[in-house]
Amino acid sequence: MPVESVFPQLEALLPHVQKPIQYVGGELNSTVKDWDECDVRWALMYPDAYEVGLPNQGVMILYEVLNEREGVLAERTYSVWPDLEALMREHGVPQFTVDSHRPVRAFDVFGLSFSTELGYTNMLTALDLAGIPLQSRDRTDEDPIVLAGGHAAFNPEPIAEFIDAAVIGDGEQAVLDMTRIIREWKAEGRPGGRQEVLFRLARTGGVYVPGFYDVEYLPDGRIARVVPNRSGVPWRVSKHTVMDLDEWPYPKQPLVPLAETVHERMSVEIFRGCTRGCRFCQAGMITRPVRERSITGIGEMVDKGLKATGFEEVGLLSLSSADHSEIGDIAKGLADRYEEDKIGLSLPSTRVDAFNVDLANELTRNGRRSGLTFAPEGGSERMRKVINKMVSEDDLIRTVATAYGNGWRQVKLYFMCGLPTETDEDVLQIADMATHVIAKGREVSGSNDIRCTVSIGGFVPKPHTPFQWAPQLSAEETDARLEKLRDKIRGDKKYGRSIGFRYHDGKPGIVEGLLSRGDRRVGAVIRAVYEDGGRFDGWREHFSYDRWMACADKALAPFGVDVDWYTTRERSYEEVLPWDHLDSGLDKDWLWEDWQDALDETEVEDCRWTPCFDCGVCPAMDTSIQIGPTGKKLLPLTVKQPAGTGHTH
Repeated sequence: MPVESVFPQLEALLPHVQKPIQYVGGELNSTVKDWDECDVRWALMYPDAYEVGLPNQGVMILYEVLNEREGVLAERTYSVWPDLEALMREHGVPQFTVDSHRPVRAFDVFGLSFSTELGYTNMLTALDLAGIPLQSRDRTDEDPIVLAGGHAAFNPEPIAEFIDAAVIGDGEQAVLDMTRIIREWKAEGRPGGRQEVLFRLARTGGVYVPGFYDVEYLPDGRIARVVPNRSGVPWRVSKHTVMDLDEWPYPKQPLVPLAETVHERMSVEIFRGCTRGCRFCQAGMITRPVRERSITGIGEMVDKGLKATGFEEVGLLSLSSADHSEIGDIAKGLADRYEEDKIGLSLPSTRVDAFNVDLANELTRNGRRSGLTFAPEGGSERMRKVINKMVSEDDLIRTVATAYGNGWRQVKLYFMCGLPTETDEDVLQIADMATHVIAKGREVSGSNDIRCTVSIGGFVPKPHTPFQWAPQLSAEETDARLEKLRDKIRGDKKYGRSIGFRYHDGKPGIVEGLLSRGDRRVGAVIRAVYEDGGRFDGWREHFSYDRWMACADKALAPFGVDVDWYTTRERSYEEVLPWDHLDSGLDKDWLWEDWQDALDETEVEDCRWTPCFDCGVCPAMDTSIQIGPTGKKLLPLTVKQPAGTGHTH
């Protein structure tokens, strides 16, 4: 039976909402497949607005990987704005996919990709609109398997009662393995129902099914242990690691949005993983080891992607793009190749010690010379040792001198506030660094017309990092520290006007901290916030700190713990952490030693270029670091001839 589109009912509502175009679908390169010719059907969601969700690489890659397979269909859904949500409830229109406007509840799997924990309330909104029971234990065989993935899924415990399963790590191979298991189960006539298919997934060791694990607590609120509650389920669940990125050249046909989105460009992931070892960085820790895409693989992806989309900018994505072993040749090769087409290149952010003017000039040769972003993260030399961000102030000044001397006028510096062992003095040194940057810029450019923007985020300790044991700075202390910094910058008569200052107050960070290091008891808080109207918590205009705190006080009281217990409390080595049964490959003892090194202000080198430090990933995951150089140049390079003369290779 084909599943009916809800578009006729939806269409009548669209004139009454903001940005109706985001719900229409039909984007260039989107895929619509025949429902009845497919036996496994996925609804993929990035739980945020279309403009944030559509450019998300993770969802775009899985959408294509699944749709390329015979008999498999994948469609996308995004969070609807509160104006449309109210109308959908009033008129009985369920959560729908944008590709064919089919109800999400009709699919076999409802997969959500979380890059931040602040999307959890949006997940509950989508489940409720879809008519899927919020709690997994209330679902029947008529409901899809609700699956969480993405970086936040490395600790899915706060949402354990709302999801059926979680996959940690790379999704490309994982979704195909899951598809095969679901297909076999359906072909056999769905024996044993929902529990049986979840058991088959869990048994692989690569899919975490929270319902098959019980959590036991100590009298003081800490976790005693997490144990499987049925036989055949592994004690620890492993992450997935895709090894040869050249075998997965996705997206081949990137989606082109209909409405304005946060990134209007075609993106290519040039490598995955990072071993710089910044101790605050969850993304770097959980995506180890480093796996580079080859220069020729990147060239082919850019070529196909530009032909398929018509974009005029290419983003070279990774956690630290300038660290690719062939980045100079990649940038030069692409700039040469697309000189006539005026295709711009961009790196999301550049490491101070990996930046050089040759690279910068290649990146701006065909595009606009916008600002440069660097992330020293810590204001003082001491703080940078604590977080293992090995960049000296001299490095930074040298780098910005190069930039200002070569015609740049705007530099953005990104820092964090609230890092472990930080003092007011460490943060106030950010102002000194900014004034040195402006002074140097004026000197080398001979102009006063230069800017430096200081952007500051609050530090949130994350699971699977050396700082997973660290206390978080309270919102009040964060705000007080940032106020002192603001006053110091504004009070500088000579340089203050040239320094822009952007910061987030400490409140969203506390909520993020509660969700990122929370356990199953935090689920009650998320549900209470959702029921009280919490939506789009990552958006400043929708976020309510007071709502979160009020709901947390009420929901956590029966357990004898509170928000501070999850956020500002330091953990000990003995404590069982909520995510200890989820294996990111990192050895817990290694992480603890690195935490002790942080407290001693000891730096650790990058294992890409030095001997192994035994973090545990390569042996645990049977993987290895994969880097070049390959020695190849960017081929195939077609030299563009005037029309009518043919092409030469």
